[in-house]
Amino acid sequence: MIAASAEAGFEDDYEVKRWEEIAVQLPAAPKIAECIPFFVSSASSNRFCVDPGSISVGSDGVVRYVLVVETPSGVRNVSFEGMRCEARERRLYAFGQPDGSWSKSRSNQWERIREAAANRHHAALFQDHFCPNGVIVRTADEARDALRRGEHPSLKRY
Repeated sequence: MIAASAEAGFEDDYEVKRWEEIAVQLPAAPKIAECIPFFVSSASSNRFCVDPGSISVGSDGVVRYVLVVETPSGVRNVSFEGMRCEARERRLYAFGQPDGSWSKSRSNQWERIREAAANRHHAALFQDHFCPNGVIVRTADEARDALRRGEHPSLKRY
C-alpha cells in the first residue's frame, strides 16, 4: 500500500503545469531619445530600438518591452509587446499613439517568431538579446545590457 502511494506521488511530479500569463499593465509612453537601437539586418533600412525603461521580465516567463520602428522617411510605429522564450512566441499588446496613449491590439494571440530577411526584428530580439540560446534573461537589467552591447554576453563569438 505504501509503495503504490509513493509511486503515485512520484508520477505526479511529472505532470505538466499549464502556463498562465500574468496580468499586464501598459507602460508609460516611451522616451524615444533614450531608446536603445539594435541591429536587425542589412536588408532593412528601418531603425529599430527598445525603450529601456519599458523592459520587464515577468514571473510568467515573458519579457515585455516597447518596440519602436522608424522608417527612413520618419514614420514611427510604437508597440508594446511580449516575448515568451520557452515557446519562441511573441504577442502584441498595444500600439502607441502620438499623444502618448495606447490602443489595444485587436490580435490577442501568441504568434511564432520567424526568421525573415528584412522583417526579422523579433528574431533578432529573441536570439541576440532577450532569449540567448533559447533561455530567457533573468532580469530587465540583463536585457538592457544585452541591447547596449549589441548581443547577449553568452553569445560572444571569438
